[in-house]
Amino acid sequence: MRSRLVTARHLLSRAVAALAATLVVTLLLPAAPASAHGQLATSTPLTGTVVREPLAQVALYFTEKPASNAHFTVTGPNGSRVDNGWSYGEPKRLDKPVQEYFMVNGVFEPRLYHTGFPAMVSVAHWPAKGRYTASYLSVASDGEAVRGSVTFDYQGSGTAAPAGWTAPTDGPAPTLLALVEGTPSASPGAVGASPDTGATGGPASEPAGATRKESGGGLPPWLVPALIVVVVAVVVLVAAHRRPAARAGATPSRRPATVARKPGTPARRPGNRAGGPARRGRR
Repeated sequence: MRSRLVTARHLLSRAVAALAATLVVTLLLPAAPASAHGQLATSTPLTGTVVREPLAQVALYFTEKPASNAHFTVTGPNGSRVDNGWSYGEPKRLDKPVQEYFMVNGVFEPRLYHTGFPAMVSVAHWPAKGRYTASYLSVASDGEAVRGSVTFDYQGSGTAAPAGWTAPTDGPAPTLLALVEGTPSASPGAVGASPDTGATGGPASEPAGATRKESGGGLPPWLVPALIVVVVAVVVLVAAHRRPAARAGATPSRRPATVARKPGTPARRPGNRAGGPARRGRR
């Protein structure tokens, strides 16, 4: 019985160790973009780089074309915006393909994308040297939010703002915010129904060759094995507690019963093994 209890505890410890290993691997591995598609693939300039010449626009390339009501901003070192509207650009082949994951028959399968679909964000002027941030907010074809930013350092000469130009203060379109925040009245099909006019007052133009992907989703791939390990650990733990209790109730006592002594029978004296008179000690 003791050996079975030790075995049960050993199995339980192995199950807990397997669960801990699964959780550690999950935390250490990069999260797969299982249900987030249409993400940023590359940009011009790249994040973390130094720009030494004034650019007319910042190009953000995505794995699918951004929604027509997507929102883009470029912020200078002093916190003021310098963006001047955006438009679609010509898709180009990516130097490095981007991998995204899709749920197919309950299994996540990777898929490579070799084409980038750009949003060309115009920059009105470069007021000073320092760090600039290009931010984006859109919704992918699967209804997931696409958001992020690209930061770079500008070390070129400053340029003057166009005549009559004022820094934009507009925010994302209400329909875009409704989709991003998951408002019940919104649906993925509403993307593009109300294009964002941006700072220039004109809607974004459609690019050539833009495609859409099937949506993905579902449970993360590590959840199923983790649940299996947890169930096995619970079963082993319950079995380890039940077996000793069952054995204790069914095992008879092995201690012999005490034989009652007959009345009048003298007690044995020490040293009298045969029941005769006790041996006399030596003088």
